[in-house]
Amino acid sequence: MLKVLSSQFSRTYRYLKVVLLIVVNILSANLLKSQPPVGYYDGTENLTGIALQAKLHDIIDDHTSVSYGSILLHFQTTDKKPNNTVWDMYSDVPGGNPPYIYYFNEDECGNYNSEGDCFNREHSWPASWFNDQMPMYTDLFHIYPTDGYVNGKRSNYPYGEVGSASWTSMNGGKLGNCNYPGYTQIVFEPIDEYKGDLARSYFYVATRYYNEDNGWQSNGMVTGSQLKPWAVNMLLEWHHQDLVSQKEIDRNNAIFNIQNNRNPYIDQPDFADKIWGNGAGFPHEIAVVYQLYPNPCRNFLKIVLYDGQRHSHVFVLSDISGRKIFSSSLYSEKENLIDISHLKAGIYIGQIDKYPPIRIIKQ
Repeated sequence: MLKVLSSQFSRTYRYLKVVLLIVVNILSANLLKSQPPVGYYDGTENLTGIALQAKLHDIIDDHTSVSYGSILLHFQTTDKKPNNTVWDMYSDVPGGNPPYIYYFNEDECGNYNSEGDCFNREHSWPASWFNDQMPMYTDLFHIYPTDGYVNGKRSNYPYGEVGSASWTSMNGGKLGNCNYPGYTQIVFEPIDEYKGDLARSYFYVATRYYNEDNGWQSNGMVTGSQLKPWAVNMLLEWHHQDLVSQKEIDRNNAIFNIQNNRNPYIDQPDFADKIWGNGAGFPHEIAVVYQLYPNPCRNFLKIVLYDGQRHSHVFVLSDISGRKIFSSSLYSEKENLIDISHLKAGIYIGQIDKYPPIRIIKQ
């Protein structure tokens, strides 16, 4: 009898041991992937400005793209409150009672007439700004679940700071003319508690799609995927005033498990200052935002600059050995056309003023 019990115990022990090992391995895998892999940001040391932005782009590029239809399902991992309700930044009242709450699988939008009807997918960087192109159209790092009506009121207006509001949401979001220096048109202002979240989403987009913005629109806030100087100034302020929260850390980890890339400005907030702030290696107030396209190119390069001060600039094209081929004057607030039809196919190096160079492919 004892022998039989001993044999059963032995089999049960081996079974439990196997199950335990499987569970431990699964938990270990999830735990390891919930943090940046060792060496994830290798190569960023001592870099600043556009050089750092370009390096971070290379690190977070080529993420795993999800379908548009799957986003609502992913929200249940990326944007779920501890009480299992939807974390809607356009209705939430941190530390207080929100005017309404939403539940997954119950309150997704069909039609809506007012606040509190339903939630849908908000492209914080409006999809019309990149003409609904993929993969940015389903990139979870800038897409959030929000009240459908507030989302509609926000429309595709830039974010900004409102003086006199023409409309105010139930949690205090505002629509109205911008009173932040550098822009005066209509903007949407989220509540202070989530301004940093959205600023870091914009820094992510400007980095993930750096030099991958052919066909993107330019408007009062952006030139392609790059932020205009007044927007950089404002978003850096938001970044400093509303620091990275546990919500963002958890969301960053959840999206990493889905897309296999991360938001660097959540992992290492100082990256933003090293690229756009006082640590960028050039005077922040005269930083140049530019769009260079197409790249690869054939006969012409187009360069659009915005520096906020209508300066003239110099573009220098060199071969890969560093030998200067030609230079051309550039002017802000206009499209500058560079003729390269006489060049052989190959790789060249372009540089605007003393800013970090960029590789140009001539076909």
